[in-house]
Amino acid sequence: MFYYLLKYVLLGPLLRLVFRPRIEGLEHVPSSGAAIVAGNHLSFSDHFLMPAILKRRITFLAKAEYFTGPGVKGRLTAFFFRSAGQIPVDRSGKEAGQAAIREGLGVLSKDELLGIYPEGTRSHDGRLYKGKVGVAVMALKAKVPVIPCAMIGTFEAQPPGKVIPNIHPVVIRFGKPLDFSRYEGMENEKAVLRAITDEIMYAILSLSEQEYVDQYAAVVKAQEAEAAAKERKERRERKFPRLPLS
Repeated sequence: MFYYLLKYVLLGPLLRLVFRPRIEGLEHVPSSGAAIVAGNHLSFSDHFLMPAILKRRITFLAKAEYFTGPGVKGRLTAFFFRSAGQIPVDRSGKEAGQAAIREGLGVLSKDELLGIYPEGTRSHDGRLYKGKVGVAVMALKAKVPVIPCAMIGTFEAQPPGKVIPNIHPVVIRFGKPLDFSRYEGMENEKAVLRAITDEIMYAILSLSEQEYVDQYAAVVKAQEAEAAAKERKERRERKFPRLPLS
C-alpha cells in the first residue's frame, strides 16, 4: 500500500516536478506477466525515478548497505527502500550472487517486474561497465524477456556524493524486449551466460550512448581508489621527507 502512496502522492509527483523525465519506448514494457528490466545505473535517484514513471509495480534488487546505514540519513534511506518494496541483497561473500538470483527469481515467480542493474554498482564516472551474468541466469531460469533501459541525464542531475539534485533534463528510454528462449536449458554454460549478458549490455549501450568499459565497475573503482591512495602517500612523503637517521 505504501508503495502506491509514495508513487502517486508523496514521492512520484516530486520526482516528476524536479527531474521532468521524458519517457521513450514505454510500450516495450509488458502490461502483464513477468519480465526483467535491465538498466544502466548512474545515480541514487535511478531507484525512484523508474518506479515513478512505470504504470506497473517494479521491484529492484538493492544493495544491503542501503538498509543498514547509520544515523538519520541511514534510517530515512532504509525507510524509503523498504516502503518502495525493494529487496536488500548482501553483495559480500561467496553466496552473494546466488542469494541475489534466488530473490530475483522469487519476484519473477509472482509474474512481477524485476529491476536490475547488471553492472552491479553505480557508475562513478558516467561510463557503462561490463555486466555481471546474474541477469542472464535469471532470464533463462524464469524464461522471461529482458527489457533494456537507459537512464540518461541522472548522472548530471545527481552524481555520486550529491544529496540535493541539480535541475537537469532526464530521459528514460526503454528498448525492445530481448528473447533468449533459444538458450533454454543452458543456464549453466558460462559462455552462453557471458554472451547473453553482453547482448543485454550492448542493447543498453545503444540506448544510452555512453562510453563502454570492458571491465567490472567495482574493479575499476578499487584500482582508482588504490592509485589515489598511493598518490596521496607520495605527496605526503615529498612534503614531509623522512630525515636520515644519524
